[in-house]
Amino acid sequence: MFHPDPSPWQASAACAGLSPSIVFARRAKEAAPALRACASCPVRSECEAAVAPAESYFDGVCAGRLWRNGRPADARRVAKALALTGSGRRG
Repeated sequence: MFHPDPSPWQASAACAGLSPSIVFARRAKEAAPALRACASCPVRSECEAAVAPAESYFDGVCAGRLWRNGRPADARRVAKALALTGSGRRG
């Protein structure tokens, strides 16, 4: 992701090529590309373990969820924003 000396798993992260402004966005509309990338990311558990969003008061996307001050954002609001931006999962 964005660490100067990344761990090996970070190179495999689906968000590795995304702008930090997208990954660390606080709003679902702006974070939609990162949320979409997380859906197929092979290192979601490693990401959550490394970031420890709840312990670090993290803001942004981690392990498929949008976090604000270390708490998961309201899933209904995130789903609504993704649907409005055309970034929701289709299947």
